[in-house]
Amino acid sequence: MNPQLSNINRRQYHRDIATWYSAHGRHDLPWRNTDDPYHIYLSEIMLQQTQVKTVLEKYYQPFLTRFPTLAAIAAAEESEVLKAWEGLGYYTRAKNLYKCSQIGKNTLPKSLEELLELPGIGKNTAHAILAFAYKQAVPVMEANVKRVLHRLLAEEAMTDKALWRAAQVLVDENDPYGYNQAMMDIGAMICTPRQPDCGHCPLASHCAGRDHAESYPAKAVKKQTPVRHRHLIAIRNRHGHYYMAPRQTRFLGGLYGFPEFEPSNLPKKWANGEIQESKLRFLGKIKQVYSHFTLDAELFTYDCPKNTGDSDWYSPEQMRALPTSRADQKAFKLLF
Repeated sequence: MNPQLSNINRRQYHRDIATWYSAHGRHDLPWRNTDDPYHIYLSEIMLQQTQVKTVLEKYYQPFLTRFPTLAAIAAAEESEVLKAWEGLGYYTRAKNLYKCSQIGKNTLPKSLEELLELPGIGKNTAHAILAFAYKQAVPVMEANVKRVLHRLLAEEAMTDKALWRAAQVLVDENDPYGYNQAMMDIGAMICTPRQPDCGHCPLASHCAGRDHAESYPAKAVKKQTPVRHRHLIAIRNRHGHYYMAPRQTRFLGGLYGFPEFEPSNLPKKWANGEIQESKLRFLGKIKQVYSHFTLDAELFTYDCPKNTGDSDWYSPEQMRALPTSRADQKAFKLLF
């Protein structure tokens, strides 16, 4: 265990954090003005990989208006949930939310073990539900808190096990709600990745790394994001409807999309018929940046000569009502 932990006067440490949070904390965030476990759970998964400002301005309240309870999600179709999630990305979060609703209906358990059994709920999300909804004395561990702990203890690199152990030692058992919210705010507002404001930090007198804060944690080597080249084909039947089907892959699974192929592996056939490459008409290029790759796609249209029926064929109006990726939404703009 880091020796700095034993040097921290926890009573004064908690008092300093509480005083700062009372004066400077982000008390107006809507998920901080409720103890509804579902509302807190929803905010936690929306805030994974998404900025507070984006969630606050565009997604949190509209989603709650559409699905005010976990039971409302359970009563809906998965495609409806994905449509309401559209634009937030990382759609596995929405799919797991839907799965949780089917299991829990309108409740979330109060024990860590039971929460961890639910799809998509990891240790940090479970701890957030326990601390914020049920006021249990457990720490929350998101990116801002990790950075604060590395600097507080002057550690260049800590394992997850070491981080959780330190966080549990430091948590304010009398006020886990305020303590955890304050730690996240300190990381977001004061102990920032670059140019931390150590002069106004409530942890300054306790912090072993304050004189060289930007040295902690050690900078990770940034990996180059790969580029995937694809062809999207908007296949149109004689009625002016387009073929779209839900993806079966893990990434963007459940979202509707146009048939997608590698440029060097364009098939002669697709699900409902043949493709004559000479009849493909190029419409334009689409670029979409994801967290782990960049999609560089070319969009083509293809008129299907056969009467293909109604299954998986949609008018432009119907297509816009389907849950789709941002790349497919960009394709809509080129098509219509």
